[in-house]
Amino acid sequence: MLRIFKLSMLSLRVRIFLSMIVVIIVSSILLASISIVQFKNEAKEYHRERLERKENAVREHINYVLSTTTYPLTTENLELIFKDKIHELAHIHNTEINVYDLEGKLLKSSKESFSVDKTAAPIPKYILKLVRSSIEKRYEDIKTINGIKNRSSFTQIKDDKFKPLGVLNLPYQEDDGFYDKELNSFLIRLGQVYSFMLIVAFGLAYFLSSYITKSLKTISDKLNETSLNQKNEKILLTASSKEINLLINAYNQMVDELEKSAIKLAQSEREEAWREMAKQVAHEIKNPLTPMRLTVQSFQRKFNPEDPNILQKMKDYSETLIQQIDTMSAVASAFSNFASMPAQQNETLNVVEVVELALDIFNEEHIIFESDSPEIISKIDRTQLIRIITNLVKNAIQSIPEEQETKTVKVTVKKESNNVLILVEDNGIGIKAEDMNRIFEPKFTTKSSGMGLGLGIIKNIIENYKGTIVFDTEFGKGTCFTVALPIINS
Repeated sequence: MLRIFKLSMLSLRVRIFLSMIVVIIVSSILLASISIVQFKNEAKEYHRERLERKENAVREHINYVLSTTTYPLTTENLELIFKDKIHELAHIHNTEINVYDLEGKLLKSSKESFSVDKTAAPIPKYILKLVRSSIEKRYEDIKTINGIKNRSSFTQIKDDKFKPLGVLNLPYQEDDGFYDKELNSFLIRLGQVYSFMLIVAFGLAYFLSSYITKSLKTISDKLNETSLNQKNEKILLTASSKEINLLINAYNQMVDELEKSAIKLAQSEREEAWREMAKQVAHEIKNPLTPMRLTVQSFQRKFNPEDPNILQKMKDYSETLIQQIDTMSAVASAFSNFASMPAQQNETLNVVEVVELALDIFNEEHIIFESDSPEIISKIDRTQLIRIITNLVKNAIQSIPEEQETKTVKVTVKKESNNVLILVEDNGIGIKAEDMNRIFEPKFTTKSSGMGLGLGIIKNIIENYKGTIVFDTEFGKGTCFTVALPIINS
């Protein structure tokens, strides 16, 4: 499906570039159009003035002929007066001359053929009327015949007492060849100049658009890099535009406010986390306190020194208290481990060997260990690596129901690129879909005992090494945790 092109889809840089090019092109078209109109107006004015000059010269000559003729100055005698003179006048002034009577009938013409004079059409009545009604007793008629513009001037011929004798007609055919040649020459030169200007404009528009949008590109890149989870850098730039400087100042102020908000948010999150953890620890400690209190009260109420079973009862009483104390001690240890991880004591070791040794503490026969290489050397904290393996294997064992016949926990170590991968796979009950997003949350657990801090602790350890931990599970079939730790050379 074709998408409709929109100007708003273009970047500001391209829009500035195109705008400057369009301005150059439109201005060149306007200048060419104005030049064409100007040339045509000049040509029109030239032909009009030239006809007027010819007409004035012919009229002066006719007046001279009329003043020197021996014939009486009447309309009927005009044909006799200009019988020979009309050709002389036409030759002198290089124009065709026609003399009509006052009714518009042709009396004499400078044309060579006399048959034309007799068959020539008379002057239209409306032209005669316009000549008589005008102040100058003159009318100029313009007609286009076969694409050529023809002008004709009609002027009254008067005697020395300003009495009308006839009508003088001067046909004039406009020849625009000179102006057309000049116009074509001008347009060619204009096209050459604007072609050069267009090439210069392309380079200038590209430079200016890049210069104008350079600051905006810097701001855009900084905005894309801005995040609440990191320290954002300010824009140390002074732009030539006041508006862009205001935008930079606004961004720098936003960075300051964002940093303050991030500090407040982190502090609030820490306080909330410790508040929730304190509630959980208090809850876990109260659980063993209740049976301890009931045991003490029951022993106090039923104590009888003469009872023959007093020693057995004392033993049961002591074991109950010790069991509950151990539970409280485990809760305290788990909280302490999560709250304050020991410093890393990195040492160069064979990861395969350490993982295999960590599995020795488990007595389950269904634990399987595999490695594609007998030796993968890396620099890592031995204790923390053992803690990762122990926690994952322990969780895998506990995820398999006691009544399940076939039990398998498979631990695999292999090298991939510059990472060492540790896979712990079991065929237990798996993880429910609704619990997948919470599996690494502190205090979340699917077991009936424990605080749910184990996976949170090892996730912190792995991330401190710039590693990752992910899992793939299918409810009812099992789970596979994959730990990827970068291999650190000594």
